[in-house]
Amino acid sequence: MSTPTLVTISGSLRAEATNRKLLAEATRLFGDAEVIDADLDLPLYNGDDEEATGIPAAVQRLADLIKGADAVLISTPEYNGAPSGVLKNALDWISRTSDAPWQDKPVAIMSAAAGRSGGEKAQMLLRSFLVPFQPRVLAGPQVHLAASYQEFDDNGHLKGELYVETLQALMDNLKAEIAR
Repeated sequence: MSTPTLVTISGSLRAEATNRKLLAEATRLFGDAEVIDADLDLPLYNGDDEEATGIPAAVQRLADLIKGADAVLISTPEYNGAPSGVLKNALDWISRTSDAPWQDKPVAIMSAAAGRSGGEKAQMLLRSFLVPFQPRVLAGPQVHLAASYQEFDDNGHLKGELYVETLQALMDNLKAEIAR
């Protein structure tokens, strides 16, 4: 198999977000791959704006990245029991593009959150948000990084052995799903 292309999507815009760190650790554990970090700094979805000016170029770029990728990795924070508005906004915009970029796409989901559940509710809702797009969302293992602000060392690597093992298993499953 040639080198796979992975698109990473962080539900947080912060440069030092633990969700970005978790995605970086996931791609490191995945191994050899071309990794493209998606930009979710998009305008808020507004049907009037779409009607007046069409799909924004940044949204179309994102949809094209997803369409062309071998797999997508999404990591979401949990804000008030749900995925971030930034992530939901991106999904809403992408749903307005043509070519069904998510269709049959292998997708691995994970979450990093400050709370003790590690984003479990956000991840559950994100899975339901993706259903209409019909991607191949991996069932698991589920990675819910709790108290994420304390789980990375100075090099950005996960400190907890169980988290590393679980994330490695998720990446191994993603490799198998890409090869399917």
